[in-house]
Amino acid sequence: MPPFSCILACGFTPLHLQTFLAAYLQRAFPKRKVRVRTGLFGDLVGTIESAGQPSQDQSDVHALAIALEWQDLDPRLGHREGGLWGPAMLPQIVEGARTALDRISAAIKALPTGTRVAVCLPTLPLPPLFHTPGWQTSEAEAMLDEAVALFASRQTRGKSLGLVNTRRLDVLSPASSRYHARNDLLSGLPYTMAHADAVAELLSKLLIPRTPKKAVITDLDDTLWYGIVGETGPEGVLWDLASHRAIHGLYQKLLGALAEEGVLIGVASKNDPAAVERVFARRDLLFKPDRIFPMEVHWNAKSGSVENILRVWNISADSVVFIDDSPMELAEVAAVHPGIECLLFPRDDTDAALAMLRRLRDLCGKGTLSSDDSLRLDSIRQGAAFQRALGSAVPEDFLRQLDAIIGLDFQPNPESERVLELVNKTNQFNLNGVRYTQADWRDASARAGAITVAVSYEDRYGPLGTIGVIQGRLKDRVLYVDVWVMSCRAFARRIEHQCLRTLFEKTGAEELILDFKPTAKNAPLRAWLREMLSVEPSPACTLSRTDFERNCPTLYHRVVEVNQP
Repeated sequence: MPPFSCILACGFTPLHLQTFLAAYLQRAFPKRKVRVRTGLFGDLVGTIESAGQPSQDQSDVHALAIALEWQDLDPRLGHREGGLWGPAMLPQIVEGARTALDRISAAIKALPTGTRVAVCLPTLPLPPLFHTPGWQTSEAEAMLDEAVALFASRQTRGKSLGLVNTRRLDVLSPASSRYHARNDLLSGLPYTMAHADAVAELLSKLLIPRTPKKAVITDLDDTLWYGIVGETGPEGVLWDLASHRAIHGLYQKLLGALAEEGVLIGVASKNDPAAVERVFARRDLLFKPDRIFPMEVHWNAKSGSVENILRVWNISADSVVFIDDSPMELAEVAAVHPGIECLLFPRDDTDAALAMLRRLRDLCGKGTLSSDDSLRLDSIRQGAAFQRALGSAVPEDFLRQLDAIIGLDFQPNPESERVLELVNKTNQFNLNGVRYTQADWRDASARAGAITVAVSYEDRYGPLGTIGVIQGRLKDRVLYVDVWVMSCRAFARRIEHQCLRTLFEKTGAEELILDFKPTAKNAPLRAWLREMLSVEPSPACTLSRTDFERNCPTLYHRVVEVNQP
């Protein structure tokens, strides 16, 4: 894989910022070379514009980090500019700043599709050029803030662009410790070392988004609510302001929001099921109980409850957060399920509990939401119903009566968040475990002979949304398949067979060469390949059309094709 190439656009001497950014990106890509290039001093806008111009030097740009400061909007808003200050200059400065922001917006818009962009808005203090005392905001300052805010609101509409959260930066780097006046005036490096580190860390997190957690498993007593329901009764547990236990109410509201965003919520509680059911019937509960599935409420070990929930969800422990007020329960679950993220609910420390809620948001947060997110819980329930029905039916009769529809989109949007999310999050049915940045995916989709297919599915149990992605390249009637992933929600429905049959038919390929690599988690795909190949799969294994048809079972789907090749 080529080096990960990032351009750092800043109008000042980049030194420490460039070093820290390269280090954070390299940490994100330990097995891939990282390059961070910069532009000319004092020409932030020109650096961004050059990143969007096709040239041999810029053709491999995967990401752009922008550290915007006030002097980039007008040199007089910095401390190094020799121009005069005074009230007569302020209208000109404000208008110049607006023009510069419009130019930056246009330059970002002109970047190649799929280029990941991270922007840090001005962080340093303005010079004392305004007529008001320092504790009073002048009209010109307010107009500058308004222009930057308008610029920011426009940028958040771009799916491949992220803005550094200024409130989080305030926590990491207090305003009073950001500016290094001496270094700025001597060498043009205005950031303190600590501030350069903080800005670089947040920019890197935007450029290389981590995979969000898929699910939360929560305890009940002294976690979802305050009190032990077996002692106080269902009406005695608390989560409101009047009882001074509102932190539990905030936790309920956050879980409700996460559920609406597609995060799965399950319960593992040592408790009396009848008492718990009565609590969930209370009208003052701050989220909908029907957003919880499944619920493991009994007196057995919580590690067993977690195991049962993971089996129903069919996801791995490292995709899940487990929350409990007991360090012992957290340790027991962590010991049995390595990789699970365990968070302590500190019921008697409100500040620590609020910090835990912020941590949970960070773990589960995602840059954008898709229509597929809202389908996740329903599809899990449907999947459970599907498996129960399948277990008690004759497989062929059951599949024949599913009324299954497979949608195949042969030209999915290369910027689709859902498609890339599937490629980078799916583990069990994953051809090789290779992860892609947005720019990598864009480049792979643009290769000669490239074929990309997004797969959706629904049957009489309901829609599953987009559940699969296949990408490869066709050459001389051979389809080289580099990416093939399918959500575990879609197992046991012969979708994988139908996808390959349609690919053979539509591309005219006589054989597929699959870039297979065994991983710690793709045993289901290995088993499927073994069944189709009649041998243990090996790297670059070949599946001929003849062998596929000989081993393919009867298929009952109706196929709907979009943007046919």
